[in-house]
Amino acid sequence: MLNKIFAWRRDRTVLPEKLSYQEARDALESHSNQIRRELARREEVEPEILYYLAEDGAADIRALVAANPNTPQQANLILADDEDENVRYELAAKIARLVPHLNELQTEKTRDLAIEVISKLAQDHLARVRQILAEEIRDSALLPHHIVRKLAFDLEEIVSIPIIKYSPLLSDQDLLEIISAAPTPGAVTAIACRPQVSETVSDAVVATKDVPAIAALLTNEGAKISEETLDDLADQAETVDAWHGPLAHRPELSMRAIRRVAGFVSLSLINALEERHDLEPGVKTFLRRRVRARLDKETLSVDEFDQREALRNRVDQAQDDAVLNDEYVLNAIKENNKELVLLALETLSELPLGLVDRMVASKNAKVVTALVWKAGLSMRVAYAVQQHMSKIHHEQLLSAKDGVDYPLTEEELQLHLEMYGVEPDEA
Repeated sequence: MLNKIFAWRRDRTVLPEKLSYQEARDALESHSNQIRRELARREEVEPEILYYLAEDGAADIRALVAANPNTPQQANLILADDEDENVRYELAAKIARLVPHLNELQTEKTRDLAIEVISKLAQDHLARVRQILAEEIRDSALLPHHIVRKLAFDLEEIVSIPIIKYSPLLSDQDLLEIISAAPTPGAVTAIACRPQVSETVSDAVVATKDVPAIAALLTNEGAKISEETLDDLADQAETVDAWHGPLAHRPELSMRAIRRVAGFVSLSLINALEERHDLEPGVKTFLRRRVRARLDKETLSVDEFDQREALRNRVDQAQDDAVLNDEYVLNAIKENNKELVLLALETLSELPLGLVDRMVASKNAKVVTALVWKAGLSMRVAYAVQQHMSKIHHEQLLSAKDGVDYPLTEEELQLHLEMYGVEPDEA
């Protein structure tokens, strides 16, 4: 009699929208794979029905059960050993998505079963099964340490890298062991990219001499790197282009390291170093010297560069000794050493040498006077530069006011500087 009553259900090819327990049981007796597939994907189906389908002869039906979030953990445990790789892949994708909600599972036994399923999948021989698991659980702090550690030491990068790079469960000791073992080529770089890296781990990364990993570490704002380690890297970095930019932008560089790095990085990176707000005045001066020297090296012959460097060293030494003043420049004028005068004005005015040269060569008394004022020298020096360096006709020379003062107001002096592109805030 029961067979007659439910015969219509067994003959249907589509299950009703709302399915009772009895109708689901009847569907299990159907020989239609279409109906069983539909049953396997239904989330409202009773867990025991899904448990039964977990051992169905059709792999595609078992895959649907593996993907069903309502499948009981006992069935998931069976599916974790399924011979079909797609079944295990679907299970890994589903079970990993449940990890953030492990603490919400109803009983401790259910949680333990879920963790056992994850542990099995973490040892699956198929890399893509382990991969999907690793990618989904990489941020979780709810899993047992041994599972995460197993994935972190996986020989396949697609499995290990997400865990190494993000897992909060890996301790410094774990990371040091990974660095030592280097299970995959990208493992050390992944550690260098972690959101937080301790000084101990940073030192271990640097000790590997892995160029990409060290570059990633230097770029990582969350990596703590000791001053001593940064100093050592600055000493080693000249021939390693990949470290130049990250080193120049590293906020904790010591003054020693900044001086060292400025000796070999590009002009743009020297400028980046100079823009730092925590630099001592002496270091800023040093960086400006490096910029000037680099520009000269790109434009002068070897002999010309050597000659200018010798003069520039004289000027720099005078500035360090606090004697780069009126008397120094006047003595250079008396020696008819125009190059030395120009270099002194360049250093004191903090304007490019080419601009200083153009202003002196302009034969405009007011422009030359404004330049010397910008350099912080007296009107006496301005008059001497007009007369002996610019060779301005005596009738056009601009003399001192009251014998010592500048004859132009500061506004007038600034106006003549602006004619050469020197903005007010630079004056």
